[in-house]
Amino acid sequence: MSFSGAVLDVDGTVVRGDDPIGGAPAGYERLRSAGIETLFVSNNPTKAPPAYVDRLGSAGYDVDAEQVFTAGTVTTRYLREHHAADDLLCIGDAGLLSQFADAGLTTTDDPAAADALVASIDREFDYDDLCTALWTLERGVPFVGTDPDVVIPAPERDVPGSGAVINAIAGVAEREPDVVLGKPSDPAIEMVRERLPYPPEECLVVGDRLDTDIALGERAGMTTALVLSGITDEAAVEDAAVSPDYVLDDLGEVGRVLD
Repeated sequence: MSFSGAVLDVDGTVVRGDDPIGGAPAGYERLRSAGIETLFVSNNPTKAPPAYVDRLGSAGYDVDAEQVFTAGTVTTRYLREHHAADDLLCIGDAGLLSQFADAGLTTTDDPAAADALVASIDREFDYDDLCTALWTLERGVPFVGTDPDVVIPAPERDVPGSGAVINAIAGVAEREPDVVLGKPSDPAIEMVRERLPYPPEECLVVGDRLDTDIALGERAGMTTALVLSGITDEAAVEDAAVSPDYVLDDLGEVGRVLD
């Protein structure tokens, strides 16, 4: 099969922590040697693309900022399009707030002044944050989530992600988010298509999550390959609502798809 572009997940697919996943660098080079344009798309909202250039570069992947976007990128763009003049109350890491500030978005800590609530991974999330989110949403303002990842790969073991925080807030507020961004949302698919302007049948999506990576590829009409090097094991594939076109042990086996 001939491909022009490939969407690659980051955590669990090409790196775990700051270390390359076995076989993945060779798989990345196989894609590049085949002339396939690569795009790294991460559901981690806490770091902007330049940080990924450094992180991936240290792990042996030669990339530039135009080859990367994240759930933070998608969320910032969505907020600029739909809430540019609003005061945003953000439950999230400092890295996400920095991206908002760089984009000229305004944030507030006052539930009574907030025009919208943005929820994301927050490693200091506590009871006071839950109260703040509840009081904000009681006023009926929009509820935005950065990404749906409940659990994410970390160097030692899996840890809670943005989805865990979003679900906790949704539970206490008895209200689902108005939109959850990142993969596999429509805004994320739109950004993929902008960066890889090829027919869907000429694009490959590789990732370790069925509900985000594989779902994005399926919704976009692209070929999908699940790698078992991250969050998903082979048993989960049998009962999944989405079905990958290929199941690989790691990115190093991508030649099976290309051949």
